[in-house]
Amino acid sequence: MLYCRGLFTMQLKTSEFQCLFTEGLNGLADIFQKNNFELRIAGGAVRDLLSGKRPDDVDFATTATPDEMKSMFQAAGIRMINNKGEKHGTITARIYNENFEVTTLRVDVQTDGRHAEVEFTTDWQQDAERRDLTINSMFLGLDGTLYDYFKGYEDLKNHKVRFVGSAEQRIQEDYLRILRYFRFYGRVALHPDEHEPGTLTAIKENGHGLAGIAGERIWVELKKLVVGNHAGPLLELIYKLGLAQYIGFPIDVDLKEMQRVWENSRHFSPKPMTVLAALFHSSDEVEKMDLRLKVSREEKSLALFLVKYRYELHKNNEQPDSIKPFTDFIIDSRELDTQMKVCELLKYQGEERLLKELCQWSIPRFPISGHDLRKMGVTSGKDIGATLQKLRDIWKKSHYQMDKDELLSYIKS
Repeated sequence: MLYCRGLFTMQLKTSEFQCLFTEGLNGLADIFQKNNFELRIAGGAVRDLLSGKRPDDVDFATTATPDEMKSMFQAAGIRMINNKGEKHGTITARIYNENFEVTTLRVDVQTDGRHAEVEFTTDWQQDAERRDLTINSMFLGLDGTLYDYFKGYEDLKNHKVRFVGSAEQRIQEDYLRILRYFRFYGRVALHPDEHEPGTLTAIKENGHGLAGIAGERIWVELKKLVVGNHAGPLLELIYKLGLAQYIGFPIDVDLKEMQRVWENSRHFSPKPMTVLAALFHSSDEVEKMDLRLKVSREEKSLALFLVKYRYELHKNNEQPDSIKPFTDFIIDSRELDTQMKVCELLKYQGEERLLKELCQWSIPRFPISGHDLRKMGVTSGKDIGATLQKLRDIWKKSHYQMDKDELLSYIKS
């Protein structure tokens, strides 16, 4: 272990790290080495590796400029894709059917709370300084050397989430970092209430800046936050700090209900909207949320479903221990995603046994069609519809066991 200029280094030789070295990564490393440019793993992948996890995505940083990278890759016959990131310093190379995103070291020249104008640099510490949290500001050399300028490894071991340098300055560079702080707190911290007071003060005083952040960017962070650890207490803290009004959440909410739903659903891998639905009193509040966050059609549909049926289906269930009212509802709806929605409803209510039963249930096929009725002499469209519904009700009462001949016998009689 070595300290110099505030830099902490150590050697990482874990199996998770060694598994990264595919034919593609070895090829990428050779190109940079031959051209005398440094290449290191950056950001979240370093954090994951130090936590004993194999990262899903690996980003790389380099001292080479985008033009220098393009020249290297072209000379090596390497195809480059997704050139949209080039203006931000990122080049994506495809080697042995793998994509590698490599970004030039950068320093912020000017920020407005949403975007940053950058210049390229060859100073690794300058690049680390512009990152949000200490645990995300580390680099890992391809020889296993960790480069940690701001005690990120120490914070990770101690389950601490801190901004790099001044929390206020980091937040004012990009106000979305407020939500990133909460998301990573849920991922790293052991307890829900061990925030540094100065960090919460900086967040409260700068929370208004979230109003200028695009809803899509906010939703990306919120989706991960609400299904992570400590989501209930973190959502409550977001309200206590006065942030809800800036991110599309209703102001007048029942935080105890939200906590109840989170406790009910947290062990069942709920969808983000299942937890958030507890914040909405009406469909109008869901619509307002959607205007701000621009969630997907499926996410909005789930929120509207939960707000409408979270009490109604249970209220109409005359047999509390039976799954049948829920399966009947799914069959009557005839929509492809209704079973998923009802499963989320059962998570919302914490109905573990019914949830398990419903997840194992396969939607049976109603054995009668209009063609079958026409063959029986029922020709009027109105009569066909009414007869199908009667037969469907009979079929449901049989617990979906009656076959075609048994059902058609009702027409004959």
